[in-house]
Amino acid sequence: MHVEDLRELLASLPASAEEQPFGPDVLVYRIGPGGKMFALFGIDDVPLRVNLKCDPDRAVALRDEYPDAVLPGYHMNKKQWNTVVIEGVPPALFRDLVQHSWDLIVASLPRRRREAVTGGAGRDRGGRR
Repeated sequence: MHVEDLRELLASLPASAEEQPFGPDVLVYRIGPGGKMFALFGIDDVPLRVNLKCDPDRAVALRDEYPDAVLPGYHMNKKQWNTVVIEGVPPALFRDLVQHSWDLIVASLPRRRREAVTGGAGRDRGGRR
């Protein structure tokens, strides 16, 4: 995967906003401009790697299964963030980890903001939760 492919994948998620709060060499993806971060990476990193939020139990399991590719999050809360070396994990797993990170951040949003991002997903046909 190349930087442009990664940017396209991250930008394809609903309400994803790309920002550069740490300078021109680090891309941060948030839920909406100025919102909560779900991914970040250095555009010049070789090999290409990205920090993604992860459920703490899943993070430990992934680090055990992929010790050279899933590492405690660099400059992040090591319990809840992983640094994923993209070429070190299967492509389907990587896409799942990106989605998982986005899902965790969306789930942490206040109800109205979450519903705005997801289009009200999670409601039954009668509009009730």
